[in-house]
Amino acid sequence: MNNKDNFLDYIFEINSDLNRTISSSGEVIVEMKNKGFTNMIAQKFFKKPAVSHIHLPGMGSFIFGCINGKRTVFEIGALLKDEYGEAAEPLYERLSLYMKQLQNSGFIRQVSPLHELPAD
Repeated sequence: MNNKDNFLDYIFEINSDLNRTISSSGEVIVEMKNKGFTNMIAQKFFKKPAVSHIHLPGMGSFIFGCINGKRTVFEIGALLKDEYGEAAEPLYERLSLYMKQLQNSGFIRQVSPLHELPAD
């Protein structure tokens, strides 16, 4: 991320190799494979699962559903504000942190920062 770029102008998409389901209550459940040496030891000796199921409740599922590879973080924030109102405040601080967490976890990837709008 360039220091001149505004994070709210960034566009993200859900990683195509991510396995996810939606529960009957509308909650997004992401399957995450536990890879690596320490996970292999934990699976063998401590009976830890090979796959973890990460539940994204409430606002998390709503945000995840808004990520489509076309909307900016700012636009997702506006949708979040419409849906949750004051409960979403401080809106953009929380949203930016959550988007970075999703990106660091490998659930989403940055498509591009939006530098200029295409001409119609």
